Amino acid sequence: MPLEKACSQAAQGVEKCMTTPQSERRDFIREMIANDLASGNCKTPVTRFPPEPNGYLHIGHAKAICLNFGLALEYASVGARCHLRFDDTNPSKEDQEYVDSIQSDIKWLGFDWGNNLYFASNIFDFFYDCAVHLINNGLAYVDEQDVETIRAQRGNLVTPGTHSPYRDRSIEENIARFTAMKNGEIPEGKAVLRAKIDMASSNMNMRDPILYRIVFAEHHNTGDKWCIYPMYDFAHPLEDAYEHITHSLCTLEFENHRPLYDWVIDNCPVPSRPRQTEFSRLNITYTVMSKRKLLQLVQEKRVSGWDDPRMPTISGMRRRGYPAAAIRNFCETVGITKFNGITDVALLEHSVRGELNATAPRRMAVLRPLKLVLTNLPANHSETVTVVNNPEKPEEGTRELTLTREVWIEQDDFMIDPPKKYFRLGVGRTVRLRGGYCVTCTGYCTDEAGNVTEVQAEIIPGTIGNNPPEGIKCKTAIHWVAVPHAVDAEVRLYDRLFSCENPDAHEEGFLAALNPDSLDIIAHAKIEPALAAAEPEFVCQFERLGYFVADRRDHAPEHPVYNRAVALKDSWAKAK
Repeated sequence: MPLEKACSQAAQGVEKCMTTPQSERRDFIREMIANDLASGNCKTPVTRFPPEPNGYLHIGHAKAICLNFGLALEYASVGARCHLRFDDTNPSKEDQEYVDSIQSDIKWLGFDWGNNLYFASNIFDFFYDCAVHLINNGLAYVDEQDVETIRAQRGNLVTPGTHSPYRDRSIEENIARFTAMKNGEIPEGKAVLRAKIDMASSNMNMRDPILYRIVFAEHHNTGDKWCIYPMYDFAHPLEDAYEHITHSLCTLEFENHRPLYDWVIDNCPVPSRPRQTEFSRLNITYTVMSKRKLLQLVQEKRVSGWDDPRMPTISGMRRRGYPAAAIRNFCETVGITKFNGITDVALLEHSVRGELNATAPRRMAVLRPLKLVLTNLPANHSETVTVVNNPEKPEEGTRELTLTREVWIEQDDFMIDPPKKYFRLGVGRTVRLRGGYCVTCTGYCTDEAGNVTEVQAEIIPGTIGNNPPEGIKCKTAIHWVAVPHAVDAEVRLYDRLFSCENPDAHEEGFLAALNPDSLDIIAHAKIEPALAAAEPEFVCQFERLGYFVADRRDHAPEHPVYNRAVALKDSWAKAK
């Protein structure tokens, strides 16, 4: 499905979601903004989503996206907006590929920043001027010790730090050395610019933090114009102030950084005074959320790429068939709190099932085929049967399939010696072929190893669309695909990438927790012809099997490829 079409559908879903009254979506951040508006402290809320383009966005970022862009939509009546800002201050890890993927993911989720696209790299001059301002006011100095020495001098939580021998340099000397840093006259790693705050502070972030470092690397946006780059704790508040952000929303790990955020705002010539507020990040079972670890999975080829359907990236979830609406609904269900916790991934999967159960059309596919021969039909028999497209949406109508003498059914739908509560095929047992006849099993064939190779049955005439005749027990319907019309397809059964709830806590490291059964590829599944002709990203329910999507990269009519988004039920919970 083209991105423009997917984005349009997602945007319609967001607009519908945001019609929910604000009073029904209350949390401490929304209460804060409501109070600010009521008191006159804020007339137009302005938020921002500030990713660093050093990897693909994951489900944790989706929570922040839904919060920040969602607030702008909720308060659109007073002109609220949300900026997309790339915090691109580390050229050694950033790339244009990540910039492009981030924009694509946000649009696919259904959000739009309009004209409010910002790059930290576009205001490097502003950062530099603020640094010079600090130096001229005796609040910053160039330290030419190595990073290890500086780190050792910071002390620890019970021991105060010690002053750098460069701390009392004159303003003139600091300006000269900072200019030399900027001009590329000092080697990388040989000098940094530090704030002059308090080496005895109980907050380690306030012990003369580094504001600038030297990096000789090509920048995706500015090329080789700069060789000094601001640290996040210096750039972040200045970006917020420059863009007139009113509510800078961060996750809880930045709570201890807030005093430094305020110090930068208080001591630099900024055009506005933003306020930082922290909320809990999203942690999910059976998942790692570190971009560093996700990058490791990609680089070591543990997965096929950032958009591998097993990855917790937004692009991976999209490729797996997760609807944007399901991700938004999940983020809303999780909510916004001040306390870190962990969310069961089953809640995300439940959201996906709920969305797809209502929206996905039904189709028939047989993953592990077994031939069923309807022996009381002629060899060349062919008739049309009508099947409902979506029982949840009768308005989507029906489709016609061709029923022939030979059809493919699932191997699991026949047993030689079925137990009492097994309601599918066994000799003498009757089932309905979905949309077709009731059929009674009369026999089967096996190979030399005893494996069933064929099942025989007879149709019960007059049972298409009707209940079984009196005296005939038919307790279930099974799916099927006509042998002459079936198309071979590759079906990829994806499961959770990790086999333990907290991979980060595994005693042998997170890689040791990888699930060896996270991908099962079925090379020759049998699908109804329309599935081969479907567009990439077509999502449907394979009846009785789960929800599947035509792979956005590999699917083609001559080689159909379908990915399982989620099974019909939580198989993990059942196993546990």
